[in-house]
Amino acid sequence: MNTTTILLVLMVLATFSYFLGRKRSLAVSNGNKGVNKLHSLPGYYGYLVAIWCVIPALLVLLLWNAFNNTIITHNVIATLPAEVQQSSEAEVGLMMNRVRSIAESGQADDTATPMQNAAAQQYIAMQTTSSIAKAVVVLALAIIGFFIGWRYIAPHVRARNKVESVIRGVMILCASIAILTTLGIVLSVLFESMRFFNQVPISEFLFGTRWSPQTAIRADQVGGSGSFGTIPLFAGTMLISFIALIVAVPLGLMAAIYLSEYASLRVRSFAKPALEVLAGIPTVVYGFFAVLTIAPFIRGMGEAIGLSVASESALAAGLVMGVMLIPFMSSLSDDVINAVPQAMRDGSYGMGATKSETIKQVIIPAALPGIVGAFLLAASRAIGETMIVVMAAGLSANLTANPLEAVTTVTVQIVTLLTGDQEFDSAKTLAAFALGLTLFVLTLMLNILALHIVRKYREQYE
Repeated sequence: MNTTTILLVLMVLATFSYFLGRKRSLAVSNGNKGVNKLHSLPGYYGYLVAIWCVIPALLVLLLWNAFNNTIITHNVIATLPAEVQQSSEAEVGLMMNRVRSIAESGQADDTATPMQNAAAQQYIAMQTTSSIAKAVVVLALAIIGFFIGWRYIAPHVRARNKVESVIRGVMILCASIAILTTLGIVLSVLFESMRFFNQVPISEFLFGTRWSPQTAIRADQVGGSGSFGTIPLFAGTMLISFIALIVAVPLGLMAAIYLSEYASLRVRSFAKPALEVLAGIPTVVYGFFAVLTIAPFIRGMGEAIGLSVASESALAAGLVMGVMLIPFMSSLSDDVINAVPQAMRDGSYGMGATKSETIKQVIIPAALPGIVGAFLLAASRAIGETMIVVMAAGLSANLTANPLEAVTTVTVQIVTLLTGDQEFDSAKTLAAFALGLTLFVLTLMLNILALHIVRKYREQYE
């Protein structure tokens, strides 16, 4: 019996447990007339029985599936000849991969050795035994849990409190998963970054002005010492993000103010969805638009006035990225502005203020935290964008503030370093993790600064 079937059976058992538990609670309270004798409503007793039926069995099922393949693989390796077991870990792993592939096919492989085919047959037999044992154990636990929950049905049992405690525990578990996932990502990136900084000085990484991560794989190769100065990468990232935010923030904020304060319902019902369509366009389409339309237009305009414009420029990427960010800024700002209470507007009008004065003196200060949040989301989106930069700005790590030249960003280099077959012992590959860690720290500092600004300028309204 596979896992999906077991889950379906558990769902059916949980449903029956709920109805039987609810019916039992009514029976012990002498029917509907005796419901007042129960501590909790009859439904809570049904939920209590269903929880006892499902939760222990589900936990065992998850643990079984988590460790099943590892235990089977270990047992199969233990049955192999001693000379095979004494081989290197990599060789044993390759052989077990071959054994698993033969087992998944369900038939012997003529190109495999007799030992591998025998191990595959043993692997299949252990999987079959494990599947049967899993079904028996899980369903037995479900039945035992049902009877335990059944015995808890009594007028004095605080079923509601027990059920709510379980629900609270599930919520805490969900929140903990999110926190632990974030912690795991940070620690994994930090560990790999420390390996990189053992090979490359952190001073060279943070303050170097040349980025060329092509390192030699073998000792007899030349011309591959590598340079890992990240200043050109962060300069390119800031330049493109700055151009994008110059386009997105004013246009998005003004669009939000118009839609929320000036536009009629008819115009708003048409303009707001049309503006939000921009958020659904894939970034590769924006990249094509930048390469085929914006970049040639900028190059032609530059040549017309005697400027030298690269075929791939930061200006083209920044302008298109700014258009992509407009719906992020406008939609969030519009929602925040609409959330400002109408009483505040009416009070301002009652004091003789005009609509523009009300917007400037009342609505914008009240909505400032949300507007700053929208700005942060747009900035994070700009810093993390990759496809538009690859297609419109290029891969050249140039240290320049000229938007007409080609630049690259941190995220583009991370993708470039981790593309294809990589050796995770080389400084070239580990540099991607160091870039990710540095970008994470800079983003965290940006968020802390934004929170400080919001707290400083936030106005309290009753």
